[in-house]
Amino acid sequence: MQLPEASVTQLTDDLSICRILNGMWQVSGGHGDIDPEAAVASMFAYVDAGFTTWDLADHYGPAEDFVGQFRRRLASARGAEVVDRVQALTKWVPPPGPMTREVVEESVALSLRRMDVEAIDLLQFHWWDYQDERYLDALAHLSQLRDEGLIRHVGLTNFDTERLQRIIASGVTVVSNQVQYSLIDRRPGVRMAQLCAEHDVQILAYGTLCGGLLSDAYAGSPEPAHRDLNTASLMKYKRMIDAWGGWELFQELLATIKRIAGKHGVSVANVAVRYVLDRPQVAGAIVGVRLGVSDRRADNARVFDFALDAGDHGEIEAVLERSRDLFQVIGDCGDEYRG
Repeated sequence: MQLPEASVTQLTDDLSICRILNGMWQVSGGHGDIDPEAAVASMFAYVDAGFTTWDLADHYGPAEDFVGQFRRRLASARGAEVVDRVQALTKWVPPPGPMTREVVEESVALSLRRMDVEAIDLLQFHWWDYQDERYLDALAHLSQLRDEGLIRHVGLTNFDTERLQRIIASGVTVVSNQVQYSLIDRRPGVRMAQLCAEHDVQILAYGTLCGGLLSDAYAGSPEPAHRDLNTASLMKYKRMIDAWGGWELFQELLATIKRIAGKHGVSVANVAVRYVLDRPQVAGAIVGVRLGVSDRRADNARVFDFALDAGDHGEIEAVLERSRDLFQVIGDCGDEYRG
């Protein structure tokens, strides 16, 4: 199995990524045990198939260490030129506080050591408290480190449209904003996508499969009890579905998507990812990987084998228009983290 050319996009002029990114949140805890040896060993199969882009964070448990171990093994087995075809996009999520050059530089240096890289492909910055405007100080220092070659590009995670506009106005160049985006949560399409288009900022979407709830496994199934939501992702996205419209409407959506998937010979998850990849300014969708536990590479690859037509979109919209507007219920992108 090898992904087609359509699976690759230019995030920037000098950084290409796979449009389905391997999400490593599931090694951070709350998703069952992870065998480090099996996890790192399984990364070879993803890269061999063309899934070369990894999304991780400084607080995703051992994720950065896994990337460093994998890079060393890959270089030893196949040479440095193969390692250069792998992209590792990490995040920095500091607690609010003084954002001096020293604080920022130390945090970046830690990620560089753990990932065993000379420069971070994309450093995605998250900030918890908008009232504390020292996030602008942090971004100014990150920009300096980019100019000095320690970071190739600076991006954001879970920033809303108002703050993105403020950051751009301050003179900081960011290339991406990673936000929740799915058939259930379409808030980035309300305001964020337009601002991103105006300033050449790409959207990286997470939560696209709602932790696995947007899949064939849940089509036609009864509403899961709390005890059945046995991962952090399932618990998180079940709450999002409840806010969106509830399980009955969700089942109608799954039934509709399943019909569309059958028409194209693909899975419910494939349709859910394809829908988001087709949204304006979306460069890629992050799909969680259970390294060393399960492998859905073959299914994920089928996202690039079909296209949704006007009839498909009409059927989907007929269900979605009956849901609640999460922009009104929750607020803009990332507001769920700053309630």
